[in-house]
Amino acid sequence: MKTSPQSILVTGGAGYLGSILVPELLRLGHRVTVVDNFLYGQLSLLDCCNDEKLTVIRGDARDERLLKPLVAKADVLIPLACLVGAPLCAQKPLEARSINLDAIKMLVDASSPQQMIISPTTNSGYGIGQEGVYCTEETPMRPVSLYGVLKVELEQHLLTSGHAISLRLATVCGISPRMRLDLLVNDFTYRAVTDRFVVLFEAHFKRNYIHVRDVARAFIHALHNFDRMKNQAYNVGLSTANLSKMELCLEIKKQVPDFTIMESAIGKDPDQRNYIVSNDKIEATGYLPQVSLPATITELIKGYQILRRNQYANV
Repeated sequence: MKTSPQSILVTGGAGYLGSILVPELLRLGHRVTVVDNFLYGQLSLLDCCNDEKLTVIRGDARDERLLKPLVAKADVLIPLACLVGAPLCAQKPLEARSINLDAIKMLVDASSPQQMIISPTTNSGYGIGQEGVYCTEETPMRPVSLYGVLKVELEQHLLTSGHAISLRLATVCGISPRMRLDLLVNDFTYRAVTDRFVVLFEAHFKRNYIHVRDVARAFIHALHNFDRMKNQAYNVGLSTANLSKMELCLEIKKQVPDFTIMESAIGKDPDQRNYIVSNDKIEATGYLPQVSLPATITELIKGYQILRRNQYANV
């Protein structure tokens, strides 16, 4: 079920996900206001500036005086502004709390029950799972990083609002106009293409993956099905891609045959997540990802013939 055109506020709308989602929302006829501080100097929304339905505001998502009037005018709130990932949050813990939790709680508290909130959280909140046991939305959350802790606390606040959907995203991957090379699939594929080798720590650790365009599709699916999905959390991942780091590298090696994969018995991954995830709940609502992991790797290999700079990361 599609919705009529909405007024949508997207914080962090020029980021890795936002630069995919915002053009699609505009294409569907929605009016979109983006608030972004353009921290990385990204140019990702320039090709949308000719669309009269787009408003871009350079600003900080923590600025209450800026955000509250924008919240009041919106039908839908999509808070994407975030310090993403365990390493970055560990480096900047105070900023992580203020951006990833406090700023979004401010948006939620300023909103009304008539508004729709669709927020990304993370399946990294599952922390360390049981071998062979799929984490579902009923699995207790046991985050092992500050990033996961903040997202779990945020989700609790979202769902008590009575008008929000939490999308627990798998590790996102794929090409975006605001590219990130520090995401696991993107990173390993880049190493395969440019360095031809990788050294793995704790190669058996597993996690789930999802293409950034499929994440954008999940947001649009939630928007179109808000009433029957609200007040719940949903895992959003590719059900065929619950893979260990070694299994991921072997998938990449199928397309980059001279990719050398080395394991180190010494060393520890700073991100200690290790689990597999069930995405049955959101799939039962009619959502299905469209981009396979092999197709994502093919896309990345092609993109890395164009992209050879190292500033495309969050850390």
